[in-house]
Amino acid sequence: MFVLELTYTAPVEQVDALMTDHVAWLDAQYEAGVFLASGRKQPRDGGVILAVAPSRADVEAVAAADPFVTGGVCAYRITEFVATKTAPGLEAYRQAPVA
Repeated sequence: MFVLELTYTAPVEQVDALMTDHVAWLDAQYEAGVFLASGRKQPRDGGVILAVAPSRADVEAVAAADPFVTGGVCAYRITEFVATKTAPGLEAYRQAPVA
């Protein structure tokens, strides 16, 4: 599982100009089963996405296609973790500990 942290690198007005395309990209990733949750950080200087993908390379490719990235208004920090415990409803994403 992956935590994707977005940090805006441009004024929020430039971010907002790309928001419609970004939301369409988000919707496509939810439909593909890659994203589990997403939202803005408070204060509004970026966002956070919880994602599942077969590999780090796969999630990096997804992030690179974000209109915020291609538009030059954000940078990503990607953290991989092993979800050994989950809330009810997320059992399908539970993982075995890595030895």
